Amino acid sequence: MARRIFSGIQPTGRKHLGNYIGAIRHYVEGQDAGEAIYCIVDLHALTVPQDPAELRERLYDTTAILIAAGLDPGRCILFRQSDVEEHTELAWLLGTVTAWGDLNRMHQFKEKSEQQRELVSAGLFFYPVLMAADVLAYRATDVPVGDDQRQHIELMRDIAERFNARFGDILVVPQGRYPEVGARIMNLQDPGTRMSTTYGSEQGTVYILDDADVVRKKVRSAVTDSGTEVRRADEKPGITNLIEVLSAARGVAPEEVEREFAGAGYGDFKVAVADAVVEYLTPVRERYAELRGDEGGLEATLAAGAEKAGAISSEVLADVREAMGVGPGP
Repeated sequence: MARRIFSGIQPTGRKHLGNYIGAIRHYVEGQDAGEAIYCIVDLHALTVPQDPAELRERLYDTTAILIAAGLDPGRCILFRQSDVEEHTELAWLLGTVTAWGDLNRMHQFKEKSEQQRELVSAGLFFYPVLMAADVLAYRATDVPVGDDQRQHIELMRDIAERFNARFGDILVVPQGRYPEVGARIMNLQDPGTRMSTTYGSEQGTVYILDDADVVRKKVRSAVTDSGTEVRRADEKPGITNLIEVLSAARGVAPEEVEREFAGAGYGDFKVAVADAVVEYLTPVRERYAELRGDEGGLEATLAAGAEKAGAISSEVLADVREAMGVGPGP
């Protein structure tokens, strides 16, 4: 079958360099690699407490950033998850062929539940099934995601295979696609923790919308080690992370970065990283500023995308319903 690409992105938090390198740039490239479908997953966001007004603002922020980064609604389908009701119904149906034990082993559930003292929601536990529904509703063949989503993708594949074994060959078993470079961009102040708006320090997180001076300050203050060699090594997580960042920003192999800075000091290396990141992010930040104020235009883009997405997912859901004996007969 033709290649169909699907990926989702949370609308929460300010989008950072890790999001851009690990996911967003691959969304843009995917527009030329097959039929591309991208979803802003606001329902997933509800699995942890959200301020409703802020959630809407962040959704518009995310939409504008994606378009500013190069997503073209004329070349891909870009929509809001909650606008396409097939996602939630399919999640329930798939939940009936998902093992409780598999969900209980999800690393991200364990990590996030430890952060929620007052309420660990059933939605957080069920999150991977909704994620599976997001993808399987479109018979996607490829799912570009960050390296931290490998376990969710494997579960998604298991769910599809179990469904097909029981009800017939209806769902496509997708493949996860992981970036070879920049799969996990780490916090600049704590290179043992991935860059995140939830974990790690603010100073160690480079946001897409940070201005140039802020980016340079954050990169210059990045944690390194007591050595002087610019090379990747387990005992040099800070330098290893900066090499990954520079290689992604320049579009070159990490080995090329190591060769270029062999014998150079950390100071010169950090200046080069900072300059490359500024050059990498400035066009997105400037285009975002042009788009963000037109919320009506952003809503129109999302609505048009939801109509296209619904046309695909409704057919898949109808096939699933028929196979499972749910609703009226054929």
